[in-house]
Amino acid sequence: MKSTLAKVLYVAGVATFCTFLGCWAVLAHQAAEKAAGKTVSDEQFAKKAAQGGMAEVKLGQLAQEKGANEAVKKFGQRMVQDHSKAYDELKQAAAKENITVPADLDRKDQAAYDAFSKLSGAAFDKAYARDMVKDHQEDIAEFKREANSGQKDAIKNFAAETLPTLQEHLKEAREMRQAVTSSGFTKTKAGSSAHAGQR
Repeated sequence: MKSTLAKVLYVAGVATFCTFLGCWAVLAHQAAEKAAGKTVSDEQFAKKAAQGGMAEVKLGQLAQEKGANEAVKKFGQRMVQDHSKAYDELKQAAAKENITVPADLDRKDQAAYDAFSKLSGAAFDKAYARDMVKDHQEDIAEFKREANSGQKDAIKNFAAETLPTLQEHLKEAREMRQAVTSSGFTKTKAGSSAHAGQR
């Protein structure tokens, strides 16, 4: 009798523990989803946007220096102008909400900058154009999310007002990618063997 009762209690205990474990796993998954950006706070958005903007400025300066295609140099120049202006506007908006934005690149952006700084000419152009299309697609999604569901008015308004500029950037980035891709094909048709030994 005692052993049967002990078995029943053991099974009940294990079942309760497994149920608790299952609930914990669901809650942990939900927390992971939030951390992955499903619900980003205004402060997190502001900090990420500031660092992203600074990265665009630094890469834009690099594009003017290292780019071979005129479209790349021109796009880089626009990145420096527009993202410098946006960074200043974001700083003002963040100050209204008592948020301090970073003044340095994060490690990921710094690593990307270091990688780009080792490239030049056509190799730089293609990598930069590809990166700018991808980057602006991600930015637009994040800015839309903040503009629609942000809690702090100054940050939410900044996102909404900056969005059209980012959409223009994406359009130009796609045109730039097209320009560097087609110029690569033109060179190939013109006889890449003549350039094979040159960098």
